[in-house]
Amino acid sequence: MLNNIRSKQIIVIGAILLLGAFLFTRDIKGLVKPKEQTANVPAAGQMQSDIPQPISLEEVSASGKTLISPNFAAEITSLENAFKTATDKAAAAKVLAQKWNDVEQSAPSALYLEIVANQEKTLNSWLITGDRFLKAFDSSRDSILQPALLQRANAAYTNAMNIDSASADAKTGLGITIVDGMGMPMKGIALLMDVVKKDPKNLKANMSLGTFAIKSGQFDKAITRFNNIIAIKPTPDAYFYLATAYESLGKNEDAIDAYLKSKKLAANPKLSKFIDDKVLELKSKK
Repeated sequence: MLNNIRSKQIIVIGAILLLGAFLFTRDIKGLVKPKEQTANVPAAGQMQSDIPQPISLEEVSASGKTLISPNFAAEITSLENAFKTATDKAAAAKVLAQKWNDVEQSAPSALYLEIVANQEKTLNSWLITGDRFLKAFDSSRDSILQPALLQRANAAYTNAMNIDSASADAKTGLGITIVDGMGMPMKGIALLMDVVKKDPKNLKANMSLGTFAIKSGQFDKAITRFNNIIAIKPTPDAYFYLATAYESLGKNEDAIDAYLKSKKLAANPKLSKFIDDKVLELKSKK
């Protein structure tokens, strides 16, 4: 029985990684910190401390440029040179953050947003920075970089909470970073549950609680959570996770139905191919 549970969790984690790679939940492409602050990053896995680990912005930029067209890379290099001599660093950093985001390179974008937030010190600037670091964390497959990205997201949301402790967005972001990487999932879940208690229709907090339920093998709870999410706003990722939970419980007909609804809403060729294969596999088990 224990082996059966473990095999289900392996399938579930694989499905979650596939989903992230295809398109959803928080989004796309990453790496992490300013020029002068090059240092070691923590080993793979969880965050090693509450202090954000420095990473070279130059290295992140160089890596990002290999993933975009030469024309875009040249344009960004020109903007980076202008940033070095700019008197208004925040304004120049905003331009670079947007340009990197336009080409779906979240990590360099987040690092420039962090520069802006450190100067503006506003709730909104820290929330945007935290969200962008989470986006970079989700899309990164580098086990060394991931903890540092998560640390910086955690620090951004902590700064946001220091400005407004009642902010649902700050509390949700902080809860996600704690669940994902601080080795204290119940503390993070408590923050997310507090958000949902006050705002039952908070999609971001509900999605995080649902995915955590799947990762921890609580499939019945995940099904309830994702059905509630779909009642609020049907999304391809919510249906995909719902299907994964149904499949893990052997409810193949329900899983097929949810997978097909995810496929229809997503309209993503790669995801469609995965779902078509999955549906054939589940039908063969009838």
